[in-house]
Amino acid sequence: MNTISFDNQTITPSKIICVGRNYVEHIHELGNEMPDAMVLFNKPNSAITNELHFIDDACRFEGEICFVVMDQKIAGVGFGLDLTKADLQNELKKRGLPWERAKAFDRSAVLSQMIPFDPDYAKQLKMILYHNDLLTQYATFDLMIYKPQEILDEIKTFMTLENGDIIMSGTPKGVGNYNKWDEFNGLIYLDETLILEARFKAI
Repeated sequence: MNTISFDNQTITPSKIICVGRNYVEHIHELGNEMPDAMVLFNKPNSAITNELHFIDDACRFEGEICFVVMDQKIAGVGFGLDLTKADLQNELKKRGLPWERAKAFDRSAVLSQMIPFDPDYAKQLKMILYHNDLLTQYATFDLMIYKPQEILDEIKTFMTLENGDIIMSGTPKGVGNYNKWDEFNGLIYLDETLILEARFKAI
């Protein structure tokens, strides 16, 4: 089973729960309809990696604020890249089919270490992503349609969260394709204080 680092310990998430369409400008960016309910999907443990692999020319990166769950509560925060086989996802959506083949493949959840985090401070969170040193994505609590506690509460209405499970809270506008050897720098801030930095180079 694949693992992540949380609070200097190695833990094994059973799954990753992802939020789709959680930023208005990203919804418009991809030409999607505004959802009338929270869009959720899963990635399995086999999707987890701490390395960014080049998949193919149609694979898209999506930077996200991520949370780790312990004792049914948000206990930590980190950065993640949700990799998506964009052309395949578009075809699946047209046919009304599930997204797993485009979203849940091996190495599709590129995760940083997770650090302890008090969800009472979620309003102060900010994520910035640089792709090859260019500012590409920017996310804040205020830009989220569904806030972290809302996401947690909704998941718990139908699914058991195990210790170490990860929530990927959705991606803001600025997603795109990437190439081998491209570099990414994901930054998580609490107000103006940098609390986590994650660097990945596509191999």
